[in-house]
Amino acid sequence: MTSTPAKHNSFQIPFSVLDVSPVIEGGTIRESLLNTADLARHAEDWGYHRYWLAEHHNAPSIASSATSVVIGHVAAATSKIRVGSGGIMLPNHAPLVIAEQFGTLESLFPGRIDLGLGRAPGTDGLTAAALRGSRRTGGHDFPEQLAELRAFLDPTRSEAGMAVRAIPGEGLDIPIWLLGSSDFSAMLAAELGLPFAFAGHFSPNFTVPAMNLYRNNFKPSEVLDKPHGMVAVNVVAADTDDEAAYLATSMQQLFLSFIRNTRGPLPAPVKDMSGLWTPQEKAALEQQLGSSIVGGPETVKAKLNAYIEATGADEIMVAAHIYEHKARLRSYEIVANL
Repeated sequence: MTSTPAKHNSFQIPFSVLDVSPVIEGGTIRESLLNTADLARHAEDWGYHRYWLAEHHNAPSIASSATSVVIGHVAAATSKIRVGSGGIMLPNHAPLVIAEQFGTLESLFPGRIDLGLGRAPGTDGLTAAALRGSRRTGGHDFPEQLAELRAFLDPTRSEAGMAVRAIPGEGLDIPIWLLGSSDFSAMLAAELGLPFAFAGHFSPNFTVPAMNLYRNNFKPSEVLDKPHGMVAVNVVAADTDDEAAYLATSMQQLFLSFIRNTRGPLPAPVKDMSGLWTPQEKAALEQQLGSSIVGGPETVKAKLNAYIEATGADEIMVAAHIYEHKARLRSYEIVANL
């Protein structure tokens, strides 16, 4: 697996995009999906390396639940940027289905598809049960599911006379990444010699320990001869620090709704959060969003430099919960040109 640094930034490592096709207050899901394709086209022009979509369910603020479908939508709207999942929550699916879906995507868009896999449900317990039907799993069998999925992609499967084959999928070179927000997938990715992506955008306290665990325990494989770790981080960039702080209140309100279990679409920004949260909620949010980078160009550049140095990331994946599409485009443009 090779990576090329984003051509417009000065950090000398690739920058990529993590998207959930945010649904905003007063907006529609169709608008969200069209905005995702528009952002992807711009991200490609700005030199971003990958564009990943995340699987979440029963979430009024997220339109990317049918992740494989949205990946095809983005890949069709672009021509060279890598497109993939950040990630597919494998316990929600039969491995054969994912092998066929991503085999189809790779056949349609050769050399551009990434398969990032996670073991969390990406939703609440009731919704996970509805997704999985009679397949009862709490993610404890993720290593076995992963092995089954990789076997379906094995080019020697037909030669071995296997009765069940992934067509399309079998024999295709689809890079598999393991995703995590704790140490489990970090250790598994290290053991298997796979690339690893950490969810630093909502699990900031575990980022450095997980990345160190991955690097220190990495075993070279046919996939990678050395570790390759990517970290996701929330970035809200604007032309001034004050404007960025204003835009970031949408993200703060969204995560506040997660804490209260009153989820809804992504809210419009507000001038003052003080009347919207309690001191305890503010403290909880500051911890959960502690790695978020918010500011004007110089502030963001300095904070990103410090973040890369602290995490040792080989690649950065930028998430941006920004209400107005034009402002979200501007944020990604600023980051690309730092």
